[in-house]
This record gives sequence, structure tokens and C-alpha cells, in this order.
Amino acid sequence: MKFVVLFGPQAVGKMTVGQELASITGLKLFHNHMTIDLVSPFFSYGTDEGRRLVQLFRHELFEAVAKSDLDGMIFTFVWAFDLVEDWAYIKQVTDLFESNGADIYYVELEADIEERLIRNQTENRLTHKPTKRDIAWSEGELKQTATLYRLNSQHGELDVDNYLRINNTHLDAATVAERIKQHFQL
Repeated sequence: MKFVVLFGPQAVGKMTVGQELASITGLKLFHNHMTIDLVSPFFSYGTDEGRRLVQLFRHELFEAVAKSDLDGMIFTFVWAFDLVEDWAYIKQVTDLFESNGADIYYVELEADIEERLIRNQTENRLTHKPTKRDIAWSEGELKQTATLYRLNSQHGELDVDNYLRINNTHLDAATVAERIKQHFQL
């Protein structure tokens, strides 16, 4: 079992790279909005109940996959490196997979904010992430979180095996996915 944590700021290309990586490796993609958008018609992710339900659905799915005979999973996540709870969450999830024998791979994407603002409006993103279809709101959130949180790690901050960081500002998703596959021999 392989568990790939694909992280970086909003609109950096996590889902799109994850789609490409899934298609060339056979790993299953679980992008973070699959649960956010499932819950959002009832409770906003910004509410306590919304976050609780998202975490509940994710945990149940992670546990089932970790115990399954699937080849593995790609999980996308916006990791705020200055929030202790985000570190704890990633540790909890990766511990669950490791305790079931999975190998963990960390892939960090980074891109210039100008490029991210363009990607924020792509057809693929808007098709798969209904809560991002209000472009004015989504763009405002992207800009605001860029000032509130540190959404990329500092050099040497992640002391983990199987780590790869890619600046994909000028790279297409297929190229990035192939680089990930080759680097980790997935």
C-alpha cells in the first residue's frame, strides 16, 4: 500500500496533478473537496459541524482504505505549517496508514500566487469543486489565506522519508505527475 500526501496552497494544482498521478499509477485519488463539497449543502466547512463531518467521513474512508487490498491512495491537503492542529492531523492520518503497513510519500507543490489565481478559475477545478464556483469569494479566500497562514514548508522543516517538493508554476500536471512517479518509483 502506498499513501501519497499531496499538499500545497489553494489552486496550486493538487487535484489536477493527483488526477494525472492516479491515471498513471492506478492509485485512487481522494482530493480534499470530495468531503468538503459532500457536506457543504448542509454545513459550511467553516462551521464546527461542517469540519466535524468532513473529518468523520475522511477518517472512515482512510481507515477502510488502509485496511484494504488497494494499491494505495493519493490525498490532497492544504497544510498550514503554522497550525499545530494541521501537523497533528497529518501525523494521525499517516500513522493510520503506516500502522497498516503502508509506505508514505510526501509531495509538496508550490506556485506563484499569480499562477494560482489563474488556476483558481480553470474548468477542471470548477467542475470538481462546487464550492469554488463563486470566483470572487474563492479568489478572496485564496488571497486571504496566503497572508494568514504559511502554506508551504520552510527548507528542512519536514523531517520525513520520501519527500519531494516541486515548483510547478510553469509545469503542466502530466509533467509533475510523471516526475512524482519516477522519483518514488510508484
